[in-house]
Amino acid sequence: MDGGGLKPMDAEQLRENAHKMVDFIADYYKNIENFPVLSQVQPGYLSKLLPDSAPNQPESLQDVLSDVQSKILPGVTHWQSPDYFAYFPSNSSIAGFLGEMLSAGFNMVGFSWITSPAATELEMIVLDWLAKLLKLPDDFLSTGQGGGVIQGTASEAVLVVLLAARDKVLRRVGKDAIGKLVVYGSDQTHSALQKACQIGGIHPENCRFLKTDASSEYALSPESLNEAISHDIAIGLIPFFLSATDFIYFAWFGIILYVRIAGKAKGSTGQVYLNCILALPYLM
Repeated sequence: MDGGGLKPMDAEQLRENAHKMVDFIADYYKNIENFPVLSQVQPGYLSKLLPDSAPNQPESLQDVLSDVQSKILPGVTHWQSPDYFAYFPSNSSIAGFLGEMLSAGFNMVGFSWITSPAATELEMIVLDWLAKLLKLPDDFLSTGQGGGVIQGTASEAVLVVLLAARDKVLRRVGKDAIGKLVVYGSDQTHSALQKACQIGGIHPENCRFLKTDASSEYALSPESLNEAISHDIAIGLIPFFLSATDFIYFAWFGIILYVRIAGKAKGSTGQVYLNCILALPYLM
């Protein structure tokens, strides 16, 4: 505080405090195996430890880190622990922390080229690298009619691709046909697909979650998919979107398997847009 106002850190204060923060994170990772993977606290624990209102005065970074150590860490489920095996892989990397520091420091807002040319162009280049790594056709590259964009979450990506597919189909068949559009997935599909359908205006009765079982390792079969698509076409509906799998955390063969299924269905019944969300950090 200076004269009743907040004074931002200068470069040297940033340097000093950033070293403290890096030390704190490094110590956390050095000792992460000593923490119980699952948080041991009870619901509502934190409200008993923190004040009812925001503080009127700033605190030193050391005091903040002490609070994190004593009050926040006990309520953390340690997703980065080597003993964590719940939900899905979510491991970040130490190198990623440094990239996040750089990104936060620049704090670029890259919603168009002119707002930060480097942000736009780097995204295009790196996603072209990814397309080449996956040996995708040249149509997926930004140098042609393709190109990719990075979404904040896999759920967000599901919504974006569904909306893109919906709009492309409606431009062909007319906007009044939205009530005839049909989406397909398996009964193992993540709830993100159902939420995307709700946001995208797809009628709930036109969302097909096809049954799978252990005999096929819960994979969506070409036969059941073809049967569902053929039936919908016969009654005047418009199949337009297949969520092959919302989140691919397993081996590369999973991608090939589902694309083959979609390809077979497409060849026999018409055009269906394939959604195959690739969770890259979990595959690298």
